[in-house]
Order: sequence, then structure tokens, then C-alpha cells
Amino acid sequence: MNVREAVLTVDETSYLEQGPSLIERAVRTAAAAAADADGVDRDARFPHKAFDVAREQKLLGVMVPVEFGGLSASIHDVTDICYTLGRACASTAMIYAMHQTKVACVIRHGHGIPWMETMMRRVARDQWLLASSTTEGQNGGNIRASAAAVDHAGDTVSLMRDATVISYGAEADGLVTIARRATDAAASDQVLLALAKDDYSLKRTLGWETLGMRGTCSTGFELKVDCPADRVFPESYDKIHAQTMTPFAHLCWSSVWAGIAAAAVTRAQAFIRKAARSSGGQMPPAAAHFTAAKMSLAKLRALIAANIDAFARVEHDERALASLDFQSSITLLKVQASELAVETVMHAMRTAGLAGYRNDGEFTMGRHLRDVLSSPIMINNDRILANAATSTLMSGVPTSLRD
Repeated sequence: MNVREAVLTVDETSYLEQGPSLIERAVRTAAAAAADADGVDRDARFPHKAFDVAREQKLLGVMVPVEFGGLSASIHDVTDICYTLGRACASTAMIYAMHQTKVACVIRHGHGIPWMETMMRRVARDQWLLASSTTEGQNGGNIRASAAAVDHAGDTVSLMRDATVISYGAEADGLVTIARRATDAAASDQVLLALAKDDYSLKRTLGWETLGMRGTCSTGFELKVDCPADRVFPESYDKIHAQTMTPFAHLCWSSVWAGIAAAAVTRAQAFIRKAARSSGGQMPPAAAHFTAAKMSLAKLRALIAANIDAFARVEHDERALASLDFQSSITLLKVQASELAVETVMHAMRTAGLAGYRNDGEFTMGRHLRDVLSSPIMINNDRILANAATSTLMSGVPTSLRD
């Protein structure tokens, strides 16, 4: 189902009849995010106003199954919300995308585990915001190798992690993090932990003074964990990574970047229309860049939509999710989408020329450009392409357009 045409259960129908649809809730949240976006960017502060509205609209728990108090929203729903928020405030949208990726891990790998089901209920009922701690020390975003290890002591576990980036960590109600399975485990033998705020402490070690995505507040922390052992997922992280973490992250992030690109194209379109009106219908010299921006945005949206549909078809088929073709496609989506998003915003800015380059006019695109430039370096594209070289070499070349 998508945001506009949700397939509802009986329980969901009675709930939604009393309130707005998911897309209406997203639009209301986006309005609050847009009104505060410049201040969030300028001050590098968490978008509290946007998330106050998101909580009021019950957007944080939409993907939680109905049986645990949510709405069983699909990947189509969540990515549509990410796109809507991305058009308003990139930081708000990226925080939402990262949160939903962690929620997806809890939902898809936590059934039958009392603590994980409790967390689902808290996300749905109390609108818990879940942060992510995957970057560690000097690993440069290589989340398939961990230095810190879980230390087991009876029914409890402990962990000390040099978390160089935890986006919105100080604002979150819980945290999902990766670690080596045990002190004698290999770096790639990892587990995932889902933690409540009482399970850990944070000591700030790094600041967040960046070009864009400033409101994500992705500061560094020393993460210290002392908690019950049931916070550790029984399944190994390699399975969670392939089946859930990577697909949801890349689909949601890409949808955010597409939203940023769409916002820039909207401003470019407004500039062209105003310029044409003031010159008696004469198109400005840079109108060709607007056509290029529209074409690039169309390619970006089509690419993301195709990957969303592909994931939705196989999301419960472990064999299909593990296939070389699917893993290559969903991994490279991140590279392709990020590059197209940057290209689109650049074309939009060149459409508006100085009016887009300025920071003090109605057609300014400085924030959009700075935010979207984070996309190729968020899990660096060069690392992804290098790691994907072998698998793409082994993958066959399609013999028809519909393969």
C-alpha cells in the first residue's frame, strides 16, 4: 500500500476514521519542519518543532504492526513520508529516515522476543525516537566490522564503544547499535542491540560543525552500555544487515535526497515563471538547466520507485533478499540516488543563477545544496563501489528490458 491508498484492517480503519490520513499527517509535519528549517540549519539544532508535530501526528510508530499499537505501514508509506519531509527540511527527513530504519530492524527481527515487542509498543504508544550508532572509531563508516565487543556476565551484558557519530543521540529515547558478538569474536561476527535510554550513557567526544545536514546533530560520543542480555538480537547482524538494515536505509535515505532535489526544482520552476512573466514570456537563458533538472529528478524518482517495488515484492523472502542481484541493486541504489540528487540540485541552482546562489532571497538554494552534498559521503560512495566490484562482476547482464 502507499500513503494515499492505504489498505486498512478493521482496527486501523476505526483509528484513522477519527483522524487524518498518513499523507495528511506527513504534510502537517512538513509544514512545521519547513517553517523552522532555516533556524535549524543556521543554529545546527535538533528540529524540536517538527518532531513535536510528528509525535502529535503519531508518525514515529506508523510501521509498527497493528497488534503492537501501530498502523503496519509499508515501505511505500514510509518512503513517501521521507520524500514529503525532505522537501521541507532535510535534517528532519534524515532523522525520520534513520529512525524508521532502526524501527524496521526491531519489527522484522524482534517478533517473539518480549523486550523487542515492548520496544515496538513504546515506539507506537509513546512515540519513542530511536537513534543509530553504527560508525565507530576510525572505521570510516565500515559498519560490517566492529572493534567494540559485547561482554557477557550471566543475564547482563556490557559494552564500551567509541561512537564517533550518533545522529541526534542526545535527543533520542533509545538506541540501536552494533558490536562484536563477544570479546573473542572476529570483527565481522556482529550482533545488534536495541536499547532503552536507561540501558546506556553517553559522554560527548566530538562536535558537529558541518556544511549541511546540520540539524541531525551527529556528534560523537563514548557509548557505555550496561543492560539485560535480552537487548541483544538472537539473529546475527549479517542477516539483519542484508535483509533489513541496508534495504530500509538506502530506500529511506534516497527518498529524503529526492525530496531535497524536488524542493530545489520547485524553486527553480518558480524562478523561471517569474522571469518569464517579467520579460513578456521570454524564457531566461538558463531555462535549459531547468529542463535538465526535471529530467534528472524524473530519473531519480523512477530509480527509487523501482527499487521500492522490488523490495516490496521480496521483503519476506529470505532467499530472494540474499540474492546477488538484489543485494547489488539495493547497495548501488545509494550511489546512484545520491549522485542524481546532487546533479538535480546543481541544475536547479544554475537555473536560478545568482538568485539561487544568494542566501537572502526567495529562490535561495544554498541550504538544499549543502544538505544534498552529504549524500555521496554518508557511507562513502567510493567505499561502496570498491566493495561492490566483485559482486557486480559476477552478476549477469540482463538479456531483455524486463529482466
